[in-house]
Amino acid sequence: MHHTRIKICGITRRSDLEAALSAGVDALGFVFFPPSPRCLSLGAAAELAARVPPFVSRVGLFVNADPVQVQETLAAVPLDVLQFHGEEDAGYCEQFGRPYLKAARVRAGVDLLEFARAYPSAQGLLLDAWVEEYGGVGRSFDWSLIPQHLPLPLVLSGGLHAGNVVEAVTKLRPWAVDVSSGVEIAKGVKDADKIAAFVAAVRTVDA
Repeated sequence: MHHTRIKICGITRRSDLEAALSAGVDALGFVFFPPSPRCLSLGAAAELAARVPPFVSRVGLFVNADPVQVQETLAAVPLDVLQFHGEEDAGYCEQFGRPYLKAARVRAGVDLLEFARAYPSAQGLLLDAWVEEYGGVGRSFDWSLIPQHLPLPLVLSGGLHAGNVVEAVTKLRPWAVDVSSGVEIAKGVKDADKIAAFVAAVRTVDA
């Protein structure tokens, strides 16, 4: 049985964190991209991250951040994995000495095999919809654009919710799925029932 890992991104409130943990998620994402409505201060992020129990990964999301900002975040917040959503190259991603995911925004014409080969040290490749802004807009993309044999573990994102994640996991068998907008009632405000339904839907495929 394949256990599809589940990450809830854009956690901003303690109640949402607790709902995600109660549902049995594998990872929680904290956003450090100031334009995002889900962006956290270092103090708020540190307080939330400190409540995460063992064996649940704490992931920090950055977009073209100054390396000093990333280092300051790591000094304040106990993050296990870094997630880069901008134009960061592999050298940039590697400099922090932490496992990292590299996000690719998918559209026709983007060579995902070439993209993945440019980040051989990445822990995984996170695929999201192509939008001019970065992440968290709840749009899906054409899954047929994903090559069958990516050289990195696939983390599927982009417009996932309880109603379509079964099809996504069944068709693509990703290593993990990543959801933010699909379990929210407003940007940055999660819904415990939506989180529970999303996790339950994924687990029906794993069973």
